[in-house]
Amino acid sequence: MSELKERLLPPRPASAMNLRDSAVTRPSASGRAPLLGVDVLGLKKRGQGLRSWIRVDTSGNTQVMEVDKFTMMRRCDLPARDLRLLDPLFVYPSTILGREKAIVVNLEQIRCIITADEVLLLNSLDNYVLRYVVELQQRLKTSSVGEMWQQENAQLSRRRSRSFDNAFENSSPDYLPFEFRALEIALEAACTFLDSQASELEIEAYPLLDELTSKISTLNLERVRRLKSRLVALTRRVQKVRDEIEQLMDDDGDMAEMYLTEKKRRLEGSLYGDQSLLGYRSNDGLSVSAPVSPVSSPPDSRRLDKSLSIARSRHDSARSSEGVTENIEELEMLLEAYFVVIDSTLNKLTSLKEYIDDTEDFINIQLDNVRNQLIQFELLLTTATFVVAIFGVVAGIFGMNFEIDFFNQPGAFRWVLIITGVCGFVIFSAFVWFFKYRRLMPL
Repeated sequence: MSELKERLLPPRPASAMNLRDSAVTRPSASGRAPLLGVDVLGLKKRGQGLRSWIRVDTSGNTQVMEVDKFTMMRRCDLPARDLRLLDPLFVYPSTILGREKAIVVNLEQIRCIITADEVLLLNSLDNYVLRYVVELQQRLKTSSVGEMWQQENAQLSRRRSRSFDNAFENSSPDYLPFEFRALEIALEAACTFLDSQASELEIEAYPLLDELTSKISTLNLERVRRLKSRLVALTRRVQKVRDEIEQLMDDDGDMAEMYLTEKKRRLEGSLYGDQSLLGYRSNDGLSVSAPVSPVSSPPDSRRLDKSLSIARSRHDSARSSEGVTENIEELEMLLEAYFVVIDSTLNKLTSLKEYIDDTEDFINIQLDNVRNQLIQFELLLTTATFVVAIFGVVAGIFGMNFEIDFFNQPGAFRWVLIITGVCGFVIFSAFVWFFKYRRLMPL
C-alpha cells in the first residue's frame, strides 16, 4: 500500500515542473515532448473550441493532440453529455459509464476516455494526471513482457484443459484487456487519493478532539466545526465512488458493455466472415466482387439482401453480447477488490464521525453537569438568603418606634439573636433535607 501511494500520490515538496521532468519524454508525432513544456494558454484554444488531449496507446506511447469536441464525439462515438463530465470547469460526481466503443471515467482528478486501443485524458498540469500517465505506461510495459511470454508458451497452453486456462488467465492481472488495465489504474488513483485524505483527516482529528475534551474553548469548538465540515464533504465523495462501483457490480449488462476489446474482436470477426462469405458466394454465375449491372439485380433482391445482412449483424451482435455477459467474472473481481478498498475508507470515515459524535455527547454531558452544579449552588444560595432575611424581619420589628417592657431587660437583645439563629438554622436544615428527599441535590 505504501509503494502504491508513493507512485500515485505526488510528493508534497515537489512542484508540477519537477513531476513533468520525471514523466515520459517520448516525442509525439508533431515532434515535441508530450509532457514537457506544456503551454497553459494552449490547453484550450479560445475561439477555436480546441482542447489539448494526452493520448496513450496500448504500447505505452504518449502523444499530445489538439482536438475539438465534435471530432472527439465522432472518434469515440460519445454523446455531448458524456464529454461534459470531463470538463474541468464543472464539478460532477464520480461516474463510470460504459458505452458502445468507450468507457467514460470521472473519478476525482482522473477524467479520461478509455477505448479498446487508447486512453484519452485532458491535458492538465495536475500532478495526479501526470502520475496516472506515468503509472499507465509502466503497467503497459510490464504487461507487454507477460504477453510475450504467453505467446512463446502458446503451444503448451493449448494442450491444457480450457478450465485451467481460464483460471490461469483470470488470476493474473497482466492478461486483463487494455481497457481494464486503464480502469484499474484510475480506480487505484481514486481510492488511494481518498484514503490518503481520510488518513490525513484522522491524524488531524484525534489530537484535536482529545484536546477539546480536556479544555472546552471557543477556538477548539470552531476547529472541530471546520473538521466536521471537511469530514462530511469527504464522506460524500467516498460514498459516491462506492455507490458507483456497487452499481456496476449489480448490473451485468453494464459490465458486459465495458468489454471493449472483446466486442471489437467479435465485430471484426463478424465483418471478416461476412466479407469472406460475400467474396466467395456467386449468384447466377456472377461474383460479388465483379461489377454488376443495375439491370441484372432487381430492387427487390437487393432489398432482401440488405434486410438479411442487417438481421445477421443484429444476431451476431446479440450473440456476442450474450457471450460477453456469460464471462464477466474478471471485471467483477476487479471491481470487487476496489469496492473493498473504498468500503474500508468509508468505514474509517464513519468511525471518525462516530468518534466526533461521542466527543460531542461527552462535551454535552460535561456542560449539563456544570449546569446542574450551578443550579444546585443557586438553590443553596437562595435558601441561605431566605434564612438571612429572617434576621432582617426581626430587626425590622424591633426597630419600630413603640415601647415594650421587653426592651428594658438587660439580656433581651442576646436572647433575640439566639432564638432567631436557632430558628434560621432549623429552617435551613429543613430545606436541605427536603431537597435531598426530592433528589434535587446529590446525597
